[in-house]
Amino acid sequence: MNSQDVKGILSIISGIMDENRNYLIELDQQNGDGDLGVSMSAGFKAASEAIKDSAETDLGQLFMAASKAFNEAAPSTLGTILTLFFMGIAKAIRGKTEITIEEIATAMNEGINRIMERAKSKPGEKTILDALYPGVQGLKESSALSFSSAFENAYIKASEGSESTRNMKSVHGRAAYFAEKSIGVLDGGSVAGKLVFEGFYNYYKEK
Repeated sequence: MNSQDVKGILSIISGIMDENRNYLIELDQQNGDGDLGVSMSAGFKAASEAIKDSAETDLGQLFMAASKAFNEAAPSTLGTILTLFFMGIAKAIRGKTEITIEEIATAMNEGINRIMERAKSKPGEKTILDALYPGVQGLKESSALSFSSAFENAYIKASEGSESTRNMKSVHGRAAYFAEKSIGVLDGGSVAGKLVFEGFYNYYKEK
């Protein structure tokens, strides 16, 4: 993975978030404030635009620039959480111009650790982590495969993780007020996490 790949991946994720904007809004309206689709669409568009013409080849610097633009354009709880994720990635790969599947998996894991530390959350609590964590585990298991196959496995795992949130009770944010009523409802944040992995997979599948 190099700088051109990062630009292409963020562009595709931006398109996917645009396509799913209304769906994410509908999901968020069930137990949130309904701004999820708006913030994800705006955030990833800003992140993609921020680096698309950049001559920067340091992947850490690219991810950091994208993170800052994302954070400014998506001032929401999930926006902040995803900013932590991408900043964790940026820090882990700073100084590198190319990375392997194993290295991006390790960097994503650093992003997850940053979320868990700052947001005081963990997998199993009906959040985006329920898609991100299994997605990264799937990537770790696929380090010997091609990028396309590795991210296909990661996307499958993230999708399964997102779907599992239907059986969970919300314990964070506004959704926590719904408590038992949140059981049976798909978590919008986890869907956004799944879509991030879908973007990585689609990029390498097309490449």
